[in-house]
Amino acid sequence: MALYLLIFAVTLVVLGGSIALLMMARTPRYRTEPQHLLRLFDRVLEGKVSESEWHTVVGYPVRHDEYLEGVRRSAQQIMDEHGRPWQLAHGGSLLSRTGREELATLRDHLASHTALEEGRREF
Repeated sequence: MALYLLIFAVTLVVLGGSIALLMMARTPRYRTEPQHLLRLFDRVLEGKVSESEWHTVVGYPVRHDEYLEGVRRSAQQIMDEHGRPWQLAHGGSLLSRTGREELATLRDHLASHTALEEGRREF
């Protein structure tokens, strides 16, 4: 009987601890930051990005920053209009020349906006 109570107590402690940990743990969330988009845009312009990497970052909605969501949508629109993912397999670029020019403009705009925001935070 003592062995039964010991096993029951240990099981109860393990299950209770597991439930408590699960209730306290939060769901991990991915937060797209301007640096993530800048890094991705640089890699696209250098021709070193895969289609899956593009869709992983650009395909994920940005809910915490309206400006970044606008940039993400613009990048997605550039891909829809100028994307050439079939050329990646042959060493080509993910975007056409016009798409790369538009992405470079978008990248410069995002970099300027990010620098301006960081300057505001310092003061």
